[in-house]
Amino acid sequence: MNQMNTQRLLQTFSALVAVDSPSFGERAMADCLRDRLSALGIDCTEDDAGAMLGGNAGNLFARVPGSLDQPALLFCVHMDTVEPARGKRAVVHEDGRITSAGDTVLGADDLAGVAAILEVLETLRERKIPHRPLELLFTVAEEPYCAGVRHFDFTQCAAKTGFVLDLTGPVGTAAVAAPTILSFTVEITGRAAHAGFAPETGVHAIAVAAAGLMRLKQGRLEAGTTLNVGRISGGTAANIVPACCTLSGEIRSMRHARALELYDTLRTVFREEAARVGASVRTACDIPLHAYRACETGDAVRRFTRACTAAELPVRFVETFGGSDNAALQQHGIDGLVLANAMFCCHSTNEYTTAEDLQKTAALLYALIVDRI
Repeated sequence: MNQMNTQRLLQTFSALVAVDSPSFGERAMADCLRDRLSALGIDCTEDDAGAMLGGNAGNLFARVPGSLDQPALLFCVHMDTVEPARGKRAVVHEDGRITSAGDTVLGADDLAGVAAILEVLETLRERKIPHRPLELLFTVAEEPYCAGVRHFDFTQCAAKTGFVLDLTGPVGTAAVAAPTILSFTVEITGRAAHAGFAPETGVHAIAVAAAGLMRLKQGRLEAGTTLNVGRISGGTAANIVPACCTLSGEIRSMRHARALELYDTLRTVFREEAARVGASVRTACDIPLHAYRACETGDAVRRFTRACTAAELPVRFVETFGGSDNAALQQHGIDGLVLANAMFCCHSTNEYTTAEDLQKTAALLYALIVDRI
């Protein structure tokens, strides 16, 4: 851990926090990172993910040649932050704790990972330390179901092992498994009628939705599986039998087949309830993230364990029920892990990190990169 310049790391992190980078609005962050990489002699390319998503920046990809004759490693972080994220600033407290001013998120998710990567690159360059080839992927729109990475062309990657810095918890923790996340919409079409003069001629779309919801168990269905309907909208006026109702929600499961099974059940339930009263139903789903489980004897696990030992960090493997860009790495044949990277109480204005944890994250990355095996 003594290899890192802690003061520079804190300055880099604070500078990144000050850059507004909400999902779909990462232009300033992308430009900042391009400039910082260029100053290190590293060129990067930007894809058209922003245009595809209606945002203003694309994913950045860079290759860093290595002096060690070893396979390349891929490191992935995301540039966007959740709201409230405009006007962020890092407040460094005397005890080393770093928070926002309290009116925004801090953005340690995922700028702690970005800052750690930049500090390691600085250290390698100034000390001329031999290291393996690196591939760096900075994604956009990760927070909304990892939208940005879905538009990245993974054929550019030579690396077969990767690490995504995007996990809360003590540094030295890695997530080896994550769920399928299936988002869905259900559109019910009934028939409008005047609620006072002729209600019997209408087909009440909201009532169909309610009947379907009564049949569906929601929440945690069993270990590793949840279902939630999070939004409902419908109707046009209080005196009109509603002709339409739309529901949207998500299914998560550590087993991909189970997520598909639940979606089929949901479709059947709403179709049956609609058929009872002469309504119609249209359903649609999107599966941005597929369940995966990293190989326990794979290269990523072995390298991570060895790097933790070198950085004097305890090793802890967990499962996560959240999504990350690692699902895309896994789908494209890259043996990836999600690493804890000095972020706590994420997605809230209570988010924080610490100088010690930022340093530990950088030390872990350094150990991974200079490993000669």
